[in-house]
Amino acid sequence: MSVKLMQGNEAIALGALAAGCRFYAGYPITPSTEVAEVMARELPKVGGKFIQMEDEIASMAAIIGARVGGLKSMTATSGPGFSLMQENLGYAAMAEIPCVVVNVQRLGPSTGQPTAASQGDVMQARWGTHGDHPIIVLSPISVSQAFSLTVTAFNLSEKYRTPVILLTDEIIGHMREPIELPDFSTIERYEQVVTEPPETYKPYSNRTDVPAMAAFGRGYRYHITGLFHDEVGFPTQRLDEVEPWLERVNGKLERHADDILLYQADYQPGARVAVLSYGATARTARHAVKQLRESGQKVNLFTAYTIWPFPEKAVEELADSVERIIVPEMNLGQLALEVERVVGRRKVKRVTRANGEMITPDMIVAAMEM
Repeated sequence: MSVKLMQGNEAIALGALAAGCRFYAGYPITPSTEVAEVMARELPKVGGKFIQMEDEIASMAAIIGARVGGLKSMTATSGPGFSLMQENLGYAAMAEIPCVVVNVQRLGPSTGQPTAASQGDVMQARWGTHGDHPIIVLSPISVSQAFSLTVTAFNLSEKYRTPVILLTDEIIGHMREPIELPDFSTIERYEQVVTEPPETYKPYSNRTDVPAMAAFGRGYRYHITGLFHDEVGFPTQRLDEVEPWLERVNGKLERHADDILLYQADYQPGARVAVLSYGATARTARHAVKQLRESGQKVNLFTAYTIWPFPEKAVEELADSVERIIVPEMNLGQLALEVERVVGRRKVKRVTRANGEMITPDMIVAAMEM
């Protein structure tokens, strides 16, 4: 165990290496560029491959291809680049190809302010690609968690054969904090294991929630397509083949919610107000709650690390214990919409800021008095 001072973006890159990532394709874009810089330097040292692509469309396609070939893969981007990745993100969801996409959010839309912080891509992370599809989105609140949640992202991606988005922001990406780096050999990694022989292997078998994925070049031959497909991957329009796939794929994350949903609940008996936060804003929320408690007020604090799938049951339980839920975020109320859907609009107080500046503790404290 060694202690180092590093940026969140550096921690993400090291977390990917610790998780077994051996392929990175990307295009430089502020404020995520340091992820690519570290991967370019470190991947060759462990036998991995780094490639700078011509754009983010190609970057997403490349990491899909690399994972089909057997390498755990990742890309990192921000704002406009994340928009360009959406079609191929849908392809990865349809073809059930594991991969990790890091989005270090910046102020938008369009070019916006490339060096300013934002949490404006929350809904895009869930619904950016077209059609109904499963997705996991994790949001770290510290440099240390940027490392650990990157490892988690890879493990969940492999375990459930789905793209996983690490949704961070300029603040977490560029801030520096001391981090205890473990020996990478001690990191728990989820590895795909295929026990079915090639002659009977079905890559999209509906007999289990997540059929094992065999890499190309190892004796397994099957078809991959963005079309609806049967159990061996060939396109189909037969409802008796499409509907079992739809039920399995769109329900697999819900059926394993206990493993996927990560959050921290800090409750006080008798509290009438709660603060629900995520990402960099969770740091402000913690400071505000500390101030309020020191002044004698009772406040509950809920920090979401998995924001998609949304921790619906946990938020319902939170709402049952209080009269109001304050949701601070650096946008105009994106995750607040989901909280309102679950607990009702009248119970939610939004604290929003979409000008590139971080929400302050005073803004959250003021919401307590309204």
